[in-house]
Amino acid sequence: MLDLTNPFTALLVVLAILEVKHFLCDFPLQTLYQLQNKGRYGHPGGLAHAFIHIIGTAVCFVVVTPALWLGAAILAGEFLFHYHADWAKEQWIRRHGYTATDNQYWWALGFDQLLHHLTYILIAGLLVGATLGTG
Repeated sequence: MLDLTNPFTALLVVLAILEVKHFLCDFPLQTLYQLQNKGRYGHPGGLAHAFIHIIGTAVCFVVVTPALWLGAAILAGEFLFHYHADWAKEQWIRRHGYTATDNQYWWALGFDQLLHHLTYILIAGLLVGATLGTG
């Protein structure tokens, strides 16, 4: 059985949840409506996509329950960062006319994904560190 009071174990579980939710939210749960509109600032499609991501992140709070202020800050920060990272990627791709046949398209997509995954490391560290400390 997993000892979720152990910060190292909790960190790994939180990271695993965040990675699975990222796959689910960016691929199976992302609709064409969301995908086509992430580059239009303030469009409900892009906002919905970022909102779905924070719902997935909130699942981590079942494993490690933060103080209300910390949980709210994590969700707000992820929403804002995820939304703007996706928007910026779409702006870059569209501004330069890149398509899936261009290397630069894949570089932009890869950089966007890297930013999201680095965000999950930060979220997991904040969540586990502030909630469980270092043991």
